[in-house]
Amino acid sequence: MRISEKMKPMVQNNSAIRAMFEEGKKMAAVYGEENVYDFSLGNPNVPAPDSLKQALIDILNEEDSVFVHGYMSNSGFEDVRKAVADNLNRRFGTSFTEDRLLMTVGAASGLNVVLKTILNPKDEVIVFAPFFVEYNAYVKNHDGELVVISPNTVDFQPNLVEFREKITARTKAVIINTPNNPTGVVYSEETIRKIAEILTEKGEEFHSEIMLISDEPYRELVYDGVQVPFVTKYYANTAVVYSYSKSLSIPGERIGYVLIPEEADPSGELYTAAVIANRICGSVNAPSLIQRAVMRCVDVTADIGIYDKNRNLLYASLMEYGFECIKPEGAFYLFVKAPNQDEQKFCDVCKKHHILVVPGSSFYCPGYVRIAYCVTYEQIERSLPAFREVMKELKAE
Repeated sequence: MRISEKMKPMVQNNSAIRAMFEEGKKMAAVYGEENVYDFSLGNPNVPAPDSLKQALIDILNEEDSVFVHGYMSNSGFEDVRKAVADNLNRRFGTSFTEDRLLMTVGAASGLNVVLKTILNPKDEVIVFAPFFVEYNAYVKNHDGELVVISPNTVDFQPNLVEFREKITARTKAVIINTPNNPTGVVYSEETIRKIAEILTEKGEEFHSEIMLISDEPYRELVYDGVQVPFVTKYYANTAVVYSYSKSLSIPGERIGYVLIPEEADPSGELYTAAVIANRICGSVNAPSLIQRAVMRCVDVTADIGIYDKNRNLLYASLMEYGFECIKPEGAFYLFVKAPNQDEQKFCDVCKKHHILVVPGSSFYCPGYVRIAYCVTYEQIERSLPAFREVMKELKAE
């Protein structure tokens, strides 16, 4: 049995991030785990909050097991959705209700639900480079076409001049990701306002409704008092996709939500379609036990200060050695410029010194590498002499 034509390019373009992660495991077996510095995968190393563990124990002890482990509405438990909506309203001054929230199997599932809901074949979805590479697969999976806006490598805010030029009558959606993977940049309020203005202008020009999809798994991971604008306040036709993977350090639990505000969907038809898409995509509903736990932990986050400590050490050290990088305001990545713009050479020399990083081409931004600093502080300390040697070797050529 041969694989489908749609799957063939996806197999050929299998994630470089995952490939590097697997390579790291092989190298660790040869050289010892402590001698391999794997910065490839954005896998949180900060422990989940103790309150989450206690919530799980309390749920299993206090709530009826048939209820806890049983089916519920495809949109998720009503009281869980209400708790999430109330939390957003307290924090952002909004007025969301549970009947506009859909609990999902993480942000990846949420994005697929939204795209399944809105895309017709050949509809265009715009993304800003650099971006999380799986967006390409998600869009193609629902027969859409990805339109890439080239990167603004000065400050990695979106290239809005090119954005305006590339919106067409076929543009159905725009995906933004802030704090951004891979750069760690937070899109400014001015940027969000301008995106909203351009979408409104182009929607009127083409007599179309363009959805802004805000992918927000890193919303809570910000530093130095930086604020992440809440996008629904700037543009009505917005869907917010969120994951608790990073904020609660539970990526393997696969829990998140999609928010489709009433301003974007007065009739509720879009939301109803999304709930059905959640079922059609195969999720049926988000995992029940972790939904119950999230309800008890909506005001909790993991210790983000650990990432901040890692960020400061790695950034300061790499700058000292002569590397170039924008200091990240959020998430847990450094996006480092490759010396001489040769990212493959950079990756190869890093690997020679047992450092694993991801090439920028994986994010549609060649000439850079992504370094995920969601590792132990001790690993960063051990890796610094190797990074110093990498720069010496590259300078010597």
